Amino acid sequence: MKENKKIPPATVKRLPLYLQCLDQISDENIGISSSKLAELAKVNDAQVRRDLSYLGTLGTRGVGYDISTLRNQLQLELGLVEGWSAVIVGIGNLGSALAHYGGFREKGFGIVGLFDDDPKKINSQVAGLVIKPLIDLEKYCEKFNVAIGIIATPGEYAQSVADQLTGCGVRSILNFAPVLLKNVPDVQIRSVDLSQELQILSYYLDRPVLKAVD
Repeated sequence: MKENKKIPPATVKRLPLYLQCLDQISDENIGISSSKLAELAKVNDAQVRRDLSYLGTLGTRGVGYDISTLRNQLQLELGLVEGWSAVIVGIGNLGSALAHYGGFREKGFGIVGLFDDDPKKINSQVAGLVIKPLIDLEKYCEKFNVAIGIIATPGEYAQSVADQLTGCGVRSILNFAPVLLKNVPDVQIRSVDLSQELQILSYYLDRPVLKAVD
């Protein structure tokens, strides 16, 4: 387990963004300045320097950051080096799309199980994995040491699924259901409500675009 450096939550949210920006840099480049990284991430360069200072002394004044070193440190801090096992519960259109998404494995997250309570879906295959009933969830979580549960069920089932996941020892949940889940001690819950994101975009459609402040 990594030492807790007490990185502010807002900074933690930006670390994957910086990693994504580095992936956009040409392989011919070996270094990047804080101003260039800030331009790509759409934040100010002082913010970049402040955020990356939590990772240690990586930059050189007047030179910037070695891209390879910075990428490795970001991956290490985000826990992407070890790799994590995840399961998806709710294999409808969204759950199936998530199962097919190759970006999870590229970033060190292996989808090891798909689960649903619809008898018509049980034992069918999606993205090379066989859909299993929820009764098998605990067995899979124990066998594969599952760290992350991804919920893609209708809203009315999300809380019971979250309870089942935490009961199986899962301590990180990514929730795509359009409901707020109850907070559980020592469990990290991140919710992505696509309808809310569209509502936010709708608000800005007829308004000037302002630089977002996190």
